[in-house]
Amino acid sequence: MTEKKSSSLKADFCAFLRGVNVNGTTMKMIAVCELFKKSGMKNVSAVLASGNIIFSSNKKKNELKPILEKAMSDYFKYEAFLFIKTKEEIAAIINQNPFVPLPEFHIYSFVGVDKIENMLMQEFKKSIKTEHEDAKIVKENFYWKVAKGDTLNSEFGKVLGNKKLKNSFTSRNMNTLEKVFMKM
Repeated sequence: MTEKKSSSLKADFCAFLRGVNVNGTTMKMIAVCELFKKSGMKNVSAVLASGNIIFSSNKKKNELKPILEKAMSDYFKYEAFLFIKTKEEIAAIINQNPFVPLPEFHIYSFVGVDKIENMLMQEFKKSIKTEHEDAKIVKENFYWKVAKGDTLNSEFGKVLGNKKLKNSFTSRNMNTLEKVFMKM
């Protein structure tokens, strides 16, 4: 069971975990939430089962990543990577989405290290595209539109699983980001 948010406190951050329930690394979100609490986070809750943990902390954003990655790595016995965004940053990602949502497409945004959007755009430009596949950078955010069913068939989609880039980014579709924002 995840902790209910009190009416006076809300989640300030979302940690987007990379590599959840893939390649033999399995974890229950309830265990992840408990680990975040033991690491000093408050108002901890999972959004979906894909590694989106919302929480509050008195620490600064740049202090949280090493604390939480170490706790995750030690507890789950894998090399953990996560990327933290504030509620305001998530709102900006949602509001700056350059693509019109259509039921036949997925729209993804990528969260990661500084300037990752430029590397992703370079990879996108040199990849062979599926029909109607597109990518854009708005401010520091990289967005990718791909037809449903083509995510893993796309040459660019294969970049998502590149082990060399696992510490650089993770992706979420816009529907997930909207759900995260609404829970915060």
